[in-house]
Amino acid sequence: MLPFRGNWESENMRLAPYIDHTILTPEATVEQVAKRCAEARHYGFAAVCVNPWFVPLVAETLAGSDVMTCTVIGFPLGATTTATKAAETAEAVAAGAREVDMVLAIGALRGGCLDYVRHDVMAVVEAAATAHVKVILETCLLTDEEKVTACRLCVEAGAHFVKTSTGFSTGGATVADITLMRKTVGPAMGIKASGGVRTREAAQAMIAAGATRIGTSAGVTLVADESA
Repeated sequence: MLPFRGNWESENMRLAPYIDHTILTPEATVEQVAKRCAEARHYGFAAVCVNPWFVPLVAETLAGSDVMTCTVIGFPLGATTTATKAAETAEAVAAGAREVDMVLAIGALRGGCLDYVRHDVMAVVEAAATAHVKVILETCLLTDEEKVTACRLCVEAGAHFVKTSTGFSTGGATVADITLMRKTVGPAMGIKASGGVRTREAAQAMIAAGATRIGTSAGVTLVADESA
């Protein structure tokens, strides 16, 4: 996990190691996913993030590289049961996923069912075993108070990252949200900015605010001027 630096030193830092190269559209094909894997290996991205049924393909394609296989759990609504999320996680990890991005039980959080939310995240963390768990808050649907509560619950549940967005709701990552999340979780926890990060400048701003990972489908565009 890349450390939180608190700034962006553009002349000394490469963006590629921060990027989760993402393809989560429902119409994604085997050929398109394979292309994402080839790009990730070429540029040295952190991970390739795909829907669960692509995990075996991605894990096999990325074998022998430092690029991790990442998948999504309870995606994109977060409204499946805890048992379903845990089972989905265990299956994905067994198939080769090294990171899982689960969607928070958003309605439970907003309804004040905080014990349920904490248990939901904890069950995925336990099912993931050694794999990293990133919890998608879907920040565009939450108040600042709810974002803070969600972050604290994720810390208590043992998650490794908090993440802004699925990219399938009404908004994506903002610098203000990354700043708030970093202030809440402290310096040690990972933060993933995802949803609408499509330019190098936007990615740098997220990292300067506290992000340690960038989820984007535009990874190649973001690192076009970096050496492979």
